[in-house]
Amino acid sequence: MRFVDIKNDIAFRKIFGNENRKEVLISFLNAVLLLDHNHKIVNVDILTPYQMPDLKGGKVTIVDVKAKDQNNKTYIVEMQVAELDGFDKRVLYYASRSYSGQIERGNQYEQLKPTFFIGILDFEGTPNTSYISRHKITDIETGNSFIKHIEFNFIELPKFNKQANELTTIIDQWVYFIKNAENLEVIPENINDEGLKFAYHDADKHNWTKEELEAYDYVLMREQDDRGRVTLAVRRALQKEKETFATSLLKSGFSVDEVVKHSNLTIEQVQELNKGI
Repeated sequence: MRFVDIKNDIAFRKIFGNENRKEVLISFLNAVLLLDHNHKIVNVDILTPYQMPDLKGGKVTIVDVKAKDQNNKTYIVEMQVAELDGFDKRVLYYASRSYSGQIERGNQYEQLKPTFFIGILDFEGTPNTSYISRHKITDIETGNSFIKHIEFNFIELPKFNKQANELTTIIDQWVYFIKNAENLEVIPENINDEGLKFAYHDADKHNWTKEELEAYDYVLMREQDDRGRVTLAVRRALQKEKETFATSLLKSGFSVDEVVKHSNLTIEQVQELNKGI
């Protein structure tokens, strides 16, 4: 077996946004939110179903998976591979917009149903040392939750370090799948959950169409290009700092050899800078 990288946009949406495999999203939501017995989600309407992107436009639009359950509760599942400035505020804004967007002006507030945000982060985003954290609005003094309709859940992949033989809960098994699938050759033993079994099946490249694999590879290439642009920008910025520092030393009377020693530039680069002074 060869599994895809679940963190890839195409893979993430195909697995969690597949209307023909709702068991996958249902299982994942129940695991993350610790729902059992009468509180379990038994059905969902996927509001952002998986669709093949149009690659001709040169860009794949990232669509988060949104769904509603049998009680009209809203769930937002989002994959974030890179930390963003103001990420916490964006998450709050996004969830609040989804919550308030359930009704139009003039409607009764009683019509509003709970919204649950689940962020899967490929970086460390909270102070919590656990790989999963749950956030609610609570009374600072009593810890009671009076305002209950918006809840935030974060899964931080770098904090998850369990091996296959250490997976004791269904959420352990799900996070292991999301983090490690691309490096696996077989499905781990003791996977009994139907939804997770389907997820592994849908993550197997042998079950993908040629068009889906092309879209998957395109996203990988785009991500590599983005990383390359960032790396180039950083390298250029560091080079500029070195040159600025070296120029200031030359203007202060330091010799070319001394500037080379202190700036980590080559002698040819320093000599070229010296010509412009």
